[in-house]
Amino acid sequence: MTNYNKVLKEVLNFIRPKPEEKRKLESLAKQALALTKKEAKKINAKAILAGSITRDTWLSDKMEFDVFVLFSSKLKEKRMEELGLKLGKKVINQLKGHYVIEYAEHPYVSGSVSGIDIDIVPCFEISSPENLKSAVDRTPFHVRYIEKNLSFKLSDEVRLLKQFLKTLEAYGADAKTEGFSGYVCELLVIKYKKFVNILQSAVSWKPGEIIDLEKYYPKSDYPKLKRQFKSQVLILIDPTDKKRNTTAALSTRNFFKFKKYAKEFLEKPSSNLFFPKKLEILTEDEVIRLQIQRRTELIIVKLTPSKVVPDILWPQLRRFAERLQSILEEVKYEFKVLRKAVYTDEKDLAVVLLEMEVSKLPTVQKRIGPSIFDLEDSKNFIKKYKDQALAGPYTEGNFWAVEVRRKFLTAREKLIDSLNKSFEILTAKGIPNHIAKQITKEFEIISETIKIMELIKKDKDFGVFLRRYFEKECLG
Repeated sequence: MTNYNKVLKEVLNFIRPKPEEKRKLESLAKQALALTKKEAKKINAKAILAGSITRDTWLSDKMEFDVFVLFSSKLKEKRMEELGLKLGKKVINQLKGHYVIEYAEHPYVSGSVSGIDIDIVPCFEISSPENLKSAVDRTPFHVRYIEKNLSFKLSDEVRLLKQFLKTLEAYGADAKTEGFSGYVCELLVIKYKKFVNILQSAVSWKPGEIIDLEKYYPKSDYPKLKRQFKSQVLILIDPTDKKRNTTAALSTRNFFKFKKYAKEFLEKPSSNLFFPKKLEILTEDEVIRLQIQRRTELIIVKLTPSKVVPDILWPQLRRFAERLQSILEEVKYEFKVLRKAVYTDEKDLAVVLLEMEVSKLPTVQKRIGPSIFDLEDSKNFIKKYKDQALAGPYTEGNFWAVEVRRKFLTAREKLIDSLNKSFEILTAKGIPNHIAKQITKEFEIISETIKIMELIKKDKDFGVFLRRYFEKECLG
């Protein structure tokens, strides 16, 4: 334990906010809350602080806080949004900051004042999480639970967990990250008390692990609970809503990544596990060498992302990648995708990377037909292929067979043909709507190394994404 303490103390010196940072953030939070309360009172609403500032669990590089404005649940949703935005703009202006309108389930005001980010979020004041009108309505329940159950002396334990997860790129429950939210970090500290205790428990977590702080469910209900939250790799019951899994967004990859590095820290404590290594972009020589080694072809489908929030963009990109794979792997085409991945800078570039195990095929393709004893189907098969076959129809055992000319000899040709369609046809094929809209405007299929390098030069993060793709770590 001495080794842990020495390393953790060293880490905390870097991530714990400095006294002047605390004074600056708390002073602005106090001022913003007072102004919001004053304006809220005029429209029969209330205001509360939310986020990590309420229990002092924020990291030194995260100068931000949220103010939630609670409106009567009797108010029409549109009216609540209008009043919330008007109030938010007014408060940020009074604080001499600037703002933009962001969108979650409701639009909200995201402001910046003296280098500090402030979100002013409207929601409904409800009596119970069972009466939710939207996901943001549960935040006040979370704030009250954390204030009641997380003592200030545990703040640093939360900080350590957040920083550890940040290094793993697993901090955040957004659609891009698919990791652990700040609220989940706080719940884990409430449960296990110490950062090291969390790691020790995580090492033995199994897929479908259940953590129930309030003991809402007896152990005998766990099999039923696992069926209810099927395919969710970790089940951490929300103590304010027993029907909700707070870790529903957690990906399998991040679950096993956390377990792996938890074990690594416990076996060999090091502050390096709390600070990310800077990854270099993939070089042209490396791209060529990797393709020669793997004997695969990289195909990149490039488009401009829609102006939608990241929590819509990332899931649609992933669904698009799934759909492209299934289009290529339809039985009659026989292309084979080894692996796939998606990347976007959320502004100018969106990419689906397909690494092809089979991307080129011969001109001739054999198709097996019906049994020779199925007279009607045999007759139709022979009639269909008699004039278009390169060879046959002929028999193989008790089945008819034929050799025909392939329509598409390369995966690239197939993709171009499939994507050069109208919006209606693309969406009918299962392409997500925002992606389909952008494809009808413009898309590009890239497989040449020189063009891949041009992309990397324009967007260095894409080059880092490629390195991560090829240097996939062992999580077993």
